[in-house]
Amino acid sequence: MKGHLLAIAMFILLLLLVAAGTVRSTKLTPAKTPEGAVRSLFDRVKSSDLTGAYAYVSPASNVDKQTFFKDVNGRDGSLRTYSKLEDVDTKVLRGNGNEATVRATTKWSTAVGPMFDTRDLKVVKEEGDWKVVWQSDKQPNLPPQVIPVNYLRWDIIRRGTDDDWGAQNVESPRVRIISMNAVEKDGGVIVMGEVRNEDTVPGFVSVGATLLGKSGETLGEETSFDKISHTLLPSEISPYRIDFPKVKLAQVQSVRMQPAALLMPASADPVIGVLHQRLEKDASGRSVLRGELVNQSGMTVNIPHVLATYYDDAGRVIWVSDAYSDKALLPQTPVPFAVDVRDDLAKNVQSYRVTVNQYSIDRVQ
Repeated sequence: MKGHLLAIAMFILLLLLVAAGTVRSTKLTPAKTPEGAVRSLFDRVKSSDLTGAYAYVSPASNVDKQTFFKDVNGRDGSLRTYSKLEDVDTKVLRGNGNEATVRATTKWSTAVGPMFDTRDLKVVKEEGDWKVVWQSDKQPNLPPQVIPVNYLRWDIIRRGTDDDWGAQNVESPRVRIISMNAVEKDGGVIVMGEVRNEDTVPGFVSVGATLLGKSGETLGEETSFDKISHTLLPSEISPYRIDFPKVKLAQVQSVRMQPAALLMPASADPVIGVLHQRLEKDASGRSVLRGELVNQSGMTVNIPHVLATYYDDAGRVIWVSDAYSDKALLPQTPVPFAVDVRDDLAKNVQSYRVTVNQYSIDRVQ
């Protein structure tokens, strides 16, 4: 009996110790400055303590805890749901004794590289402590509607074990490099241009390049990786960009291009519209291409990937840039995007074209 009582007492003591540890770990230090409130909020996010982060949110925000969690952690299988806060930089833009505006630039680590987000946050003083007025990303409630499905679709019929009609390998789709431009930027050579699917079937396209030196030696071999739309329907065109770090253009005698394609099933849905495109300066003074993406289908696009091609007055490709959106594209719901433009090239841009790759949980293409 005494043994049972001792076990129960030890169990209760263990619970008390765990509870005490939880209280200590979530105990908040009141923010005495506007910048301190913002940094404390994101420090808690960085340590995955979202409840602690929410404690720095002002009641005036009128945002509940679950909505705040979705704003920070992402929703709908977006890229943010697969990312983690790595760093935050804060700067007080203006303020007085009871109110301030703090710019927070956050760096998130993702599978496709770092992503940056900038927010100008209002911070208010409440009962001697500073709290963040959090503006939630409002999701519109669309009415039920029927969206007709009339898009093209290509399937591949695999040969069976008893079929001899498909014994021969299928010919790869025909693709062609239609433009190429090699430049030197940031201490390396960049090869960019456009590739076209000239076949009647879709293909998974990749572009590789080999730099050859004065004596025919190989200076480097690289591929476009994600600086390309890999899935090309018939007659579609994609930009590509291939980076060769630490190579000087003066060393290069010639460039050998290697386009390749594989037959793949594909469809022309979902259709993603690109609206309100314009070149402008962002809050830090950098040149960006902004616009809105609209998913015109009835299915969710979890991770949109924007590719921008910039042309000079002669129609030559002078730059290719890309950006992943950390918000999913819900049907019929506009989502803003911004893609960097090199400041030294912005003045030479006469036109541009935006294409969108899309990745969905139920299918990737």
